[in-house]
Order: sequence, then C-alpha cells, then structure tokens
Amino acid sequence: MKHIFVYNPAAGQNNKTLFERLQEKLKEYDEKLTYEFYFTKAPGDATTFVRERCAAEPEAQLRFYACGGDGTANEVLHGVVGQPNASMSCYPCGSGNDFVKYYGGAERFLDVDALLNATETPIDVMKIDDRYSLNVTNFGFDTAVARTMDKVRHKKILGGKNAYTTGIVTALIKAMKNDCTVWVDGEQINDGKMLLCTVANGSYVGGAFNCAPHSDNTDGLLEVCLVKPISRFTFLKLVNVYKEGTHLDDPRFHNIVVYRRGKSVRVSAPEGFAYTLDGEIVEQNEFTIDICPGAVRFAIPADPATGEAQTTPDTEPATV
Repeated sequence: MKHIFVYNPAAGQNNKTLFERLQEKLKEYDEKLTYEFYFTKAPGDATTFVRERCAAEPEAQLRFYACGGDGTANEVLHGVVGQPNASMSCYPCGSGNDFVKYYGGAERFLDVDALLNATETPIDVMKIDDRYSLNVTNFGFDTAVARTMDKVRHKKILGGKNAYTTGIVTALIKAMKNDCTVWVDGEQINDGKMLLCTVANGSYVGGAFNCAPHSDNTDGLLEVCLVKPISRFTFLKLVNVYKEGTHLDDPRFHNIVVYRRGKSVRVSAPEGFAYTLDGEIVEQNEFTIDICPGAVRFAIPADPATGEAQTTPDTEPATV
C-alpha cells in the first residue's frame, strides 16, 4: 500500500507545526513504508489530484490522508468516492476538525503510529447531486451564521476573531424563523418553518456543537434533527444543552425538536436559500440528500483507551 499525505497549507494557524511533526515522524518509516506528500495549490486541487493519482495507478492500493481541516477532508472524499483502489483517513491539522470528533477527537488521528496501522472500515457518505458530505449537511440558522462569517471574515472590527460572534448576532436578528420544508423518506416533518436542521453522518458541527450524539456512520441511515422556530430567550437558555449533545433526551426539547433516521431527505425552500456541506456554503433552494452506504473505506486508528477501531453510539434516542 502507498500512503499519500495531501496537505493544505492554508488549513489553520497551527497546521504547519503539526505537519512538520508528521514529516519528522515519518522519517522513522523511510525503510519500511512507501509514502509521499502532495501540497495543494488552490480550492478543489486535492480532489483533482486524488482522482488523477488513482487513475494513474489503477492496480495499486492507495491510502490518502487529508492533512488539514474538514474542508480538506471533503475534497479528498470527492476524489476517493468511486475509486476501488483508494481509501482515506485524516491527519487533522486544520482550523476545523469536526468529523474526527465522531471518533473521540483529533489526538487519536495525530498519533502517527496508530494512524499508519489504522483499520479500514466502509463508512457511509451523503450525496447531494454531484456533491458528497462526510460529516454534516445543515441549513437554517447555522448557514446564516456561516454566510455572515464569510462576508465579514476580513473586516477589521467585525471579522477575524470576532467573525463567529458577528455571525451569531446577525442570525439571532435575521434567521430565527426560516422558510423551509423537509421530508424524510417521504414523510413531511415540519410545517414550512424552522430554526435549523442538521442532516448528519458524523456528530459535531460548528467546532463544538454535538448536533447528532447518536449518529452511526455505518448504519446506512441519515441522522436528521430539525429544530422548530423558538424565541431568542429560549434559544439562549437552551443552546448549551444543544452544544453538549443532550438535547434529544432533554424533555424541554420534546416539543421543539423533530428527530428522524432515514435514507433520503428532501428540502424545499424559497429562492436565495443555501445549505452548508462540511462547512462549504452552497446556494440551492431545492435539493435531496441521499445516503450512500459504505461508499468509502475510512482508516480509523485504534482508540488508545480500548484498543478498538470503531466508535459507535451506545444508546438510541426515541423518535420525537
């Protein structure tokens, strides 16, 4: 097997230090491992590189490591999907590493010895038209936050470290009630209004929000959580519960959350609507999210606490 590390130099503040640590560690494997590095040059470059690399060596077994954040992992995913000779994993050194939190966090994947000896497991991915998602596709309040952050990122006062706060404040003013209707496997689950909706394969979104605490990315099902419109006061009172991932079991959420598992999610909204796919904002108002069971082989390092490769939820919530 050939190990190919796809590095995004623009992924985050600490990515250079972590990547240099990886390069230094791999020198110990010079005589016993076939590996190489690729440095991405622009958005989308990782996908193009992975596809071309797979086509150039169709008989070789190739494992690609996304060295960056969730965006880099998504680009590598797009290159690996449909390639029988390819698998992937992550060396999380980006500013956002939400997907690997499903497996307990970044440290597990930053252990190079464990990463190189990781067990490959077929995992599900989401598909929207010709796009794929490894972690979470979400829309409503969350996308409003992301849109504002994108606009103010480079502004002196509102942007930079304040961009997230600016996004939250703007969404609290403008995005508490969003026009959008959602169907899960043909069942309409809301009345055309919502605060937000997450369709998850992983567990975390937005850096620290455990939006899908019972997600299982090997069960062939999407994890759908829709929050109905609520007041700003209720939002501020309950947001930490949602962040901690206890919202599906908290009785205060029973009348405001609709939770389903299914294979297909259809979304219909007015013109100008957008969704966020693994952190990327996509302008589209009519779309369907489908599950692709076991579409990608993902290399999972052993959990240092248990020695096991896979992390799956221990409990299942009731449908609400």
